[in-house]
Amino acid sequence: MARNRSEYSGCSIITFLFLALLLHFYSGTCDLQLSYYSESCPRAEDIIEQEVISLYHKHGNTAVSWIRNLFHDCIVESCDASLLLETANGVESEKLSPRSFGMRNFKYVDTIKRVVESECPQTVSCADIVALSARDGFVLLGGPHIEMKTGRRDSKESHAQIVQDSIPNHNDSISFVLSRFQSIGIDVEGTVALLGAHSVGRVHCVNLVNRLYPTVDPTLDPDYAEYLKRRCPSPEPDPHAVEYARNDLETPMVLDNMYYKNILSHKGLLLVDQQLVSDPTTSPFVEKMADDNGYFLDQFSRALLLLSENNPLTGDDGEIRKDCRYVNI
Repeated sequence: MARNRSEYSGCSIITFLFLALLLHFYSGTCDLQLSYYSESCPRAEDIIEQEVISLYHKHGNTAVSWIRNLFHDCIVESCDASLLLETANGVESEKLSPRSFGMRNFKYVDTIKRVVESECPQTVSCADIVALSARDGFVLLGGPHIEMKTGRRDSKESHAQIVQDSIPNHNDSISFVLSRFQSIGIDVEGTVALLGAHSVGRVHCVNLVNRLYPTVDPTLDPDYAEYLKRRCPSPEPDPHAVEYARNDLETPMVLDNMYYKNILSHKGLLLVDQQLVSDPTTSPFVEKMADDNGYFLDQFSRALLLLSENNPLTGDDGEIRKDCRYVNI
C-alpha cells in the first residue's frame, strides 16, 4: 500500500533531525575541550606546568612573557602559534613587526616543546603550549588556577601582514583599543582587566619618552615624571639598550590591582593606561578593580579565557608542528 504524503513528510523530518544531530555531534568533537589530551598524552598539562615553574625559578620574567605571548598570538587572527614562526621557507615572522618590540624568551617555548615531544611525539600543539604556559604563568604571578580548554592546532602560515593593524599600539585611543578587543568578543570590563597585565614587567623607554619630552605630559604625577626621566634621560633612547622603567614599583612581579591604584594616582607608564582613568566608559571599572583585587582577578581570568579561545584552528585544520619555529615539511 502506498504511503500518504504526511507519512513521507514525517519520515523526512525525522531523518533531517537525525542528520542535524549527527552533524552537531561530529562537529562538536572538533571544538576545544577540557582535558583534550587525557588519552593521547595524559601528562601533557602536568609537564607544561612543571616546565613553566622550573623556568620561572631560573628566569622569573618568563611568567610575564607567557602572558604577553598569548595576547600577541591570539589577538592576531587566531590562537594558532603563528607568533612563534621564524622567517624561513617563504614565511615572514610576526616577530619582526614593530608591535613585537621587546618580546623575548621565545627560546623557552622551544624548551617546553622538546620535553613534551619526548613524552608524546607530534601530539601536543604549540598553540596549546602558548595557552597553557600563560595560564600557569598567571598562577606564578599571583593569580588563581583556571581551567583552560585545549585542542588548538598550529597555523601553517604567518599573519605578519596584519600584525600592525591587529595589535593596539600604546598610543592608540582607548576607543580604538576597546573596539579591537570587542571584535574578538571581549567586553569593556574584560578589556580593562586585561590591561591590568601592565601591573607586571617593564616598559622600554622607547615607548615612554613621548610623555616626557619635549614637555612632560600634564596628566603624569610630577614626582613620578621625574623618576621616569631618570630612568629615561634621553628623548631618543637606543632601542637596543637596557633602558626600562618598571610598570609597578611596589609589586613589580605580582599581577594585582596595584596597577589601577597607580593610574588613579596618575602614575601610569603608557598613554593608554592614563586613558582608562579619563574615559567615562572605563573609569568605573578602574575604580572597582582598584578597590577589590579579587574582583580584578576574577575578571582577568574570565577575559584571559576568552582571549585564549579566539578563533582557534581545530579538527583537521592546521597541523601539530614538530618544532614550534617552523611549519612541518
